[in-house]
Amino acid sequence: MKILITGAAGYLGSEMIQHFLDADHSVVAIDNLMYEHTSLLRYATTDKFKFVKGDIRNKDILSEHMAAADVIIPLAALVGFPLCDQSPRDAKEINFEINEWIAKNKRPEQKVIYPCTNSGYGTSAGGVCTEESPLNPISLYGVTKVQAEKAYKEVDNHVTFRLATVFGPSSRMRADLLVNNFVYKALKERILVLYECKFMRNYVHIQDVCRAFMFVLENWDKCKNETYNVGNDSINMNKLQLAQKVAEHTQLEIMTAEFTSDPDVRDYIVSSQKIYDLGFECKYDLDDGIRQLLNVYSIIDSPWYGNY
Repeated sequence: MKILITGAAGYLGSEMIQHFLDADHSVVAIDNLMYEHTSLLRYATTDKFKFVKGDIRNKDILSEHMAAADVIIPLAALVGFPLCDQSPRDAKEINFEINEWIAKNKRPEQKVIYPCTNSGYGTSAGGVCTEESPLNPISLYGVTKVQAEKAYKEVDNHVTFRLATVFGPSSRMRADLLVNNFVYKALKERILVLYECKFMRNYVHIQDVCRAFMFVLENWDKCKNETYNVGNDSINMNKLQLAQKVAEHTQLEIMTAEFTSDPDVRDYIVSSQKIYDLGFECKYDLDDGIRQLLNVYSIIDSPWYGNY
């Protein structure tokens, strides 16, 4: 199949492409290279890979490459609440409006797999979030991602994911994601100060996210036109538990402080049982990711390409 990926040079896209190429699909990757990264260089000599430099809001570029695609994977986004708050107009245009345009202009037979986020749940008030739980985004990032999800759910041949907090190595590394950040601080600073330690979050290894995209594509008829949480249900934990797990692999000293608040107040437990029931399972656990990240951070000397 011919697969179009927007935002392809980012943290997730730069790893996902390999999975599609390994399955003998062809990939067109669109990215504006806003971070001037080189995460796609490893694909440059691959015949079934084509890179297009451009802003996803350029509808001429988008239309040209949508025309030939069998599958559209719209990853392009301003990711995370700090980046969206810095550029709210861009966040609305990139995270929602262009996705609404894609949904309205794709052909009915074209498949689209859209990654939303667990951030749409906001705070769960102690319950377990399933795909039927009400959405309550508490940031501009969460709001725009939920709006885009709703746009795709109005058209045929879609799958939407609500991704847990992703962790693990990528060619376009991000050290601002929570697990990645804790491991970085453990190795480079050896001390971590935690605020509001009891906030719960669900996590998933980046390679398992890529495998989830492959899974629904290979099982389209039984997966299509549904929403799935994609996380590792064995890694629903609060921030203190996460830090303690990192400390098992490092010499991290953990300090707690209740005299201030964390600007990120997401708090939820999430179940991915729906996609598990179809046959998907996570392959990587938190210990795998921590060991891999320690190797990565022994090579690089800075947070490197965080979304700040």
